Amino acid sequence: MNNKIIIAFLCFSVFGFSQKKGNKKAETIKPKAEFVAELMAKMTLDEKIGQLNLPTSGDITTGAANSSNVAKNIEDGKVGGLFNIKSVQKIKEVQKIAVEKSRLKIPLLFGMDVIHGYETTFPIPLGLSCTWDMKLIERSAQIAAQEASADGINWTFSPMVDISRDPRWGRVSEGSGEDPFLGSAIAKAMVQGYQGNNLANNNTILSCVKHFALYGAPEAGRDYNTVDMSRIKMYNDYFPPYKAAIDAGVGSVMASFNEIDGIPATGNKWLMTDVLRKQWSFKGFVVTDFTGIPEMIQHGMGDLQTVSALALNAGIEMDMVGEGFLTTLKKSLYEKKVSLAQIDNAVKLILNAKYDLGLFQDPYKYCDVNRAKTEIFTKDHRAEARNTAAQSLVLLKNQNQLLPLKKTGTIAVIGPLANAKENMAGTWSVATNMDKSISLLAGIKEVTGNTNVLYAKGSNLDYDAVFEENATMFGKTLHRDNRTSAELLAEALKIANQSDVIVAALGESAEMSGESSSRTKLEIPQAQKDLLQELLKTGKPVVLVLFTGRPLVLVQENETVPAILNTWFAGSEAGSAIADVLFGDVNPSGKLSATFPRSVGQVPIYYNQKNTGRPLGNKDGKFEKFRSNYIDERNEPLYPFGFGLSYTTFKYSNLTISSDKMNVNDTVKVSVDVTNAGNYDGKEVVQLYIRDLVGSVTRPIKELKGFQKIFLKKGETKTVIFEISVETLKFYNSGLEFAAEPGDFEAFVGTNSDTVNKIGFELNK
Repeated sequence: MNNKIIIAFLCFSVFGFSQKKGNKKAETIKPKAEFVAELMAKMTLDEKIGQLNLPTSGDITTGAANSSNVAKNIEDGKVGGLFNIKSVQKIKEVQKIAVEKSRLKIPLLFGMDVIHGYETTFPIPLGLSCTWDMKLIERSAQIAAQEASADGINWTFSPMVDISRDPRWGRVSEGSGEDPFLGSAIAKAMVQGYQGNNLANNNTILSCVKHFALYGAPEAGRDYNTVDMSRIKMYNDYFPPYKAAIDAGVGSVMASFNEIDGIPATGNKWLMTDVLRKQWSFKGFVVTDFTGIPEMIQHGMGDLQTVSALALNAGIEMDMVGEGFLTTLKKSLYEKKVSLAQIDNAVKLILNAKYDLGLFQDPYKYCDVNRAKTEIFTKDHRAEARNTAAQSLVLLKNQNQLLPLKKTGTIAVIGPLANAKENMAGTWSVATNMDKSISLLAGIKEVTGNTNVLYAKGSNLDYDAVFEENATMFGKTLHRDNRTSAELLAEALKIANQSDVIVAALGESAEMSGESSSRTKLEIPQAQKDLLQELLKTGKPVVLVLFTGRPLVLVQENETVPAILNTWFAGSEAGSAIADVLFGDVNPSGKLSATFPRSVGQVPIYYNQKNTGRPLGNKDGKFEKFRSNYIDERNEPLYPFGFGLSYTTFKYSNLTISSDKMNVNDTVKVSVDVTNAGNYDGKEVVQLYIRDLVGSVTRPIKELKGFQKIFLKKGETKTVIFEISVETLKFYNSGLEFAAEPGDFEAFVGTNSDTVNKIGFELNK
């Protein structure tokens, strides 16, 4: 009887929010620790284990939530959250089951892969990283959070911060490139954008950093594959962005699929407990990736019960889709393979997150239909997405200042990506309304007004129809043309010969990169390469507008095409943003966050490599025997990290340092004058690199340690100042101690990692 009274009181005083109407103030509840402890005291073991279960619902049809296959589990308290439901109406229906029909009325988390925007879609993360603009990147996450939260979502599986130096790996498109310093800055900006200063606000959502850890370094560049590296490399090169997200207060972490030191990350206690909890003091909860627990069976770690216990013991709190926790933890507890304390700790962390989100005060706080009508895909958001997209584009070549184009004459827009609005958002754009995306052709027509714009497809994505089908999944069709290649080419050449300039829209389709889209060849598909060469033969000036989700091998294109603009996949406003840059309304300022190789045989390739005892030869194609070089290829990349041209010219001068000696408590200032010596106003990313010349372990030949994006009017000069402290010089040594070592250093400042000026200084003992 007493228990019934207590439960009734709890339902009235704490969960009475389910009866609230409109925007009435949410109920005041007890402090988090006390509230969660009291709630857990009333939970059965089954209800506790249920909180650790994260199934996917499928996209439940409005009005069908109660009859869905997950409804009974929710009612029975066997679900902690759901993902892949979109829209306020559907989410409210499901949440109602949890808070009105389950015994303890615990609200659900609702997650979605809000990766680079919601319905207003921003450039793919690799493209975003090329803005080198942390305010823009943070703002993109803020807008994503606002729109997702307005549509019922309260948890995003983002940011993905995996460092990758292998463009064969398809998911390089989802990350921020190859550099730990830049990647760390972006991780922090994304977390701050999603979570804001207060998760209780209804326009913020819980962030989830992924994939912990090392997922971006799989053998052979093949997704889900084995990763094997030294601890020094982990700590110096691959761990920093994850730690930056933890330091920024990210609320959750997702485990990676790969193994580390022979143990899959999902069951790796050293990774999840020793590093994440003990070393980094992470306070949130850890969720597996999709079926991460049962996949450990295929790794050879045991049956479902064994791997589920392994995951919990390692430090995993929530099981995505695998249902290993739901179906085996009770048995493992009775067999003493796991402890009740471990289960309780996992439950507490998940309930803490729900409390922080304000769900116990108002489980419907994300279900305001008025917000859904007025805050999603707004005019203002689209304008910000267009501006951000324009900042992400990287000008790779501009021979004889072909760009910007004039808004006069006749322009031929040719290529399978020219009129492909379904592909503009790129991979992992699950909330995008592809029908509302702006194609390149539409963007050019909009920006040029009455200019004569002609269009032809020119070729299919690839000669192989099966390949094209595999590369255009999830509704991102290119509407394969059944005419012969000769017929497509003839049409393209006809309009090319009528034009003053040709804009060739070529490259990858959106799903040629992303998850499970690894490639062994990094060139533009042959059908498009053949088309491009025929267009060049017309003698008309050709601008290659390159669509890609990864660095590509572009040696032939670089040698033959006068202008190349790399546009990545620039989001729902892609076509307009690309046209803004093509026609000079925006001066390109993007800089590469990943090295472009000359050949797939150079992979992995990255700027902050280490020297050898026989340092790199073969520069500019000169082979040197008994040096670390290739017989058949140069060592240097086609386009280095940090590279990107502008319509104007920036000149660097007067590189100085405040002192050539510093003590551990000092800072020195490196300054440089940057002048806009061209004819256009523009933005420049000024980059600072450091080299530690002598160390207890070998050190990279160059490491990014600072950058500033500045705006200069034509003719204007600004002095850019970087501060170097002992923190700037620290690294993890062989004992995994984070320390700076006295000795000689070099500072480099310039426009990319290869074009720099240097100055020396010394750190005293």
